[in-house]
Amino acid sequence: MDIEKTGRFIAELRRERGLTQEQLGSIIGATNKTVSRWETGAYMPPIEVLELLSKEFGVTINEIISGERLSEKEFREKAEENLASAWQDSAFTLSERRKYFAARWEKRHLGLKIFLATACAALFALGELFFKPLSPAAVLIAIALAVFLNNKKAAYVERKAFGETTKTVDREQDL
Repeated sequence: MDIEKTGRFIAELRRERGLTQEQLGSIIGATNKTVSRWETGAYMPPIEVLELLSKEFGVTINEIISGERLSEKEFREKAEENLASAWQDSAFTLSERRKYFAARWEKRHLGLKIFLATACAALFALGELFFKPLSPAAVLIAIALAVFLNNKKAAYVERKAFGETTKTVDREQDL
């Protein structure tokens, strides 16, 4: 969803109707400054206002969000895109989305982390019991694995929190 494009489209629709920002604001119950903020892309109108704007201008909410008039084929494509985007831009803050996806990654990879920790501990114990030079190697391997997993988690969280640009299956790129 491109808020600036949406804003330019609202301004275009308003001008087509020959309305000022103040006149449009009074029709939908907002100030001219609020209308200006929508038109410049500073804010996205709430869904209730999008509904009023769609009725006022004779376009769909999907077209307003898309920032353009749409053919029937484009309408279906943009509907899916706008719905996914609305979820991404929902009331959840970036911090909340990051926490959610970090917890999700941790839950999905708990078994792997336990396995790797156990393997490193066993390698360290075997080194201590039978071959002393193996112990420092086990520690270095454990540190390298921890850094690797942390980087994979960070990449996953960023990709999910900010939205993926390609359609991929989560499990293919999680690890």
